[in-house]
Amino acid sequence: MAKFGFLDVLEEVLEKGFTYDFEMNWDKRNFAVEVSFLLEAENSSGALLTDAEGAESAENIVYEDAVLFYNPAKSRFDENDYLATIPYGEKGLSREFLAYFAQFLQESADQGLDDLMDFLADEAAEEFSVNWDKEAFENGIADLSETDFYKYPRY
Repeated sequence: MAKFGFLDVLEEVLEKGFTYDFEMNWDKRNFAVEVSFLLEAENSSGALLTDAEGAESAENIVYEDAVLFYNPAKSRFDENDYLATIPYGEKGLSREFLAYFAQFLQESADQGLDDLMDFLADEAAEEFSVNWDKEAFENGIADLSETDFYKYPRY
């Protein structure tokens, strides 16, 4: 049985402050938590698009991306598979940090959806991806006043 930890707080703040469909996947053996989310857009022009696997389609767009919370000493992953990777330490993560993360993810997804709509409207555009402004995220973290920390859950 899992004890209350930062996963519970993360789910709570995402349910309150993140308006896109999301899913949390807890990889216990890898000491990691993946938060994936979907952006959906109508392909009203019927533009033929090629996805990352090389499949072509003129259907509406469903774009998925993910952020990974990981233990620097125990987790193994390919950083290129994620929009962002966020380490957690022995103390865990604070509610304030997780609330800020949810807000920043919301802003990044909102901008990503705007960029996706621009991409669909621009016939010359060749590639689309959501941008995670690591510097802005880290600057926001520096201003946080963190109080209670929640550890990575034991099971």
